[in-house]
Amino acid sequence: MALQIQTMEQMRATHAMKRIKDVADTEKAWQSRCKSYVKALPAEILTEGLGQALATHLAAAENGRDPHRFLYDAVSDWLCRSSPYAPYQGESDILLAITRHGASAYRAAQREAMSYLVWLKKFAVAFLADVEGAE
Repeated sequence: MALQIQTMEQMRATHAMKRIKDVADTEKAWQSRCKSYVKALPAEILTEGLGQALATHLAAAENGRDPHRFLYDAVSDWLCRSSPYAPYQGESDILLAITRHGASAYRAAQREAMSYLVWLKKFAVAFLADVEGAE
């Protein structure tokens, strides 16, 4: 059996698809909120920076199963995964990682987050419900 090697785009897409599929069977209002937050996060990152945008979502999370927390966890998991390509490889949490590493790692993480969010957003739009007035 030949070894299959994925490109970075395929790795981003695979991770994002798994995250979206994990919430695709939840209630429609919850899906709609997730979709809304995913669509807004790239602009938030450009405006506020990666750390502040994610800290805002973490602070807004009401409990462990919250659309804000879903988004925070998805991005944190991607940027802190056990991979030599992860900006904060092996770290347990994105905000802690940001405080432990320098500016070059932060810039790399912000660029990678934006690339990852392209896929998360595409899959959110494709697979998650859109409910009028869900937020």
